[in-house]
Amino acid sequence: MARKIGSRYTANQILGRGSAGTVWLGEGPEGPVAIKLLREDLASDQELVGRFVQERTALLGLDHPHVVAVRDLVVDGNDLALVMDLVRGTDLRTRLDRERRLAPESAVAIVADVADGLAAAHAAGVVHRDVKPENVLLDMQGPLGPGGSHPALLTDFGVAKLIDSPRRTRATKIIGTPDYLAPEIIEGLPPRAAVDIYALATVLYELLAGFTPFGGGHPGAVLRRHVTETVVPLPGIPDELWQLIVQCLAKAPASRLRASELGARLREQLPLLAGMPPLDVDSPDAESADGDEAYVETAEPSAPAARERRGAVPLVPGAAPDSNRDTHTSMRVPGPDELAGGARGTARAPRAAGAPRPGSARHRASARRRRITLGAAAVALVAAVGVGTWLATSGDDAGATPPDTKNSAPASP
Repeated sequence: MARKIGSRYTANQILGRGSAGTVWLGEGPEGPVAIKLLREDLASDQELVGRFVQERTALLGLDHPHVVAVRDLVVDGNDLALVMDLVRGTDLRTRLDRERRLAPESAVAIVADVADGLAAAHAAGVVHRDVKPENVLLDMQGPLGPGGSHPALLTDFGVAKLIDSPRRTRATKIIGTPDYLAPEIIEGLPPRAAVDIYALATVLYELLAGFTPFGGGHPGAVLRRHVTETVVPLPGIPDELWQLIVQCLAKAPASRLRASELGARLREQLPLLAGMPPLDVDSPDAESADGDEAYVETAEPSAPAARERRGAVPLVPGAAPDSNRDTHTSMRVPGPDELAGGARGTARAPRAAGAPRPGSARHRASARRRRITLGAAAVALVAAVGVGTWLATSGDDAGATPPDTKNSAPASP
């Protein structure tokens, strides 16, 4: 059912729902638009509305081929909406769900586009704060790039910042999607441009591997890995590309590249990646060939042991999965003792394709076979040592010279 948004726009059809609001296909004075209508509780927050208006100039000023342009910000009664360019295509998460992982050339081309968009935003003083595949749109009507990739555009600028108002989140809360959060955000520091670089490098790793470097399991374990774990290498990609990923996933923000540098360096890698197939690795938690499936707990610690497939973990307590997986919201900052937790939930190396997942039936059967084989080998070795000792002893006895009775004196009576 159509509804008016302000005096200039009409929302005609719902395109998707998220934790922050609903995206509509709409119509404006200049033609079709996408309208992100924020939730009513957000619209009723006068402080947030004030922040929304303050962000208007910065958001409207973002003009770049790889940024979904914000055309207007509407504040009308209970309606709080961002009016954006309509991109004819799909989001990167949908493509990743369909293909599991992308060929390196295509993955790098997409991330380079997003890096260029971030460079323009950062130059304008705007930090995205929620870079993830759900917020990358692929323009199916645009010209094909390297590896047959469609032009990539970053959307949802400003939404995470709008929601992160002092009244809605305290110093003990953080905003973001766990798989893509930079360590400094987890440690309570203010988000700078470097958090977007960390998140984008995480997206690149995910496009190449099919899983995020520190994701999987309870959000607390994911946050701890971001702070304490070292990223596990991906086999099969050029060392220069791997070093770029490592640098942009550095724990220290100052060690990461700037967005403009990252975009340029990634494009330099494209000739080396031409024709390279997708990587042949499995997630440590991937579904194994014996039919065992890996699951992770839901985000709410006190919730019953509901389970869902691995992926970006929604943090809205009790919320059903969103159609566009829009999961940025607030959660408690873990304490130092939690971040310093032991081996439980730590990152693990990806497995070679076809190798059994640790803990699976195939892995346990393989371990039993190895134990039986080693046990049999040990028994055989002990038996061989025993036989060898017996032969050696028997040989010594058989070869001994008997006493010379002819020259011996008779025993005394």
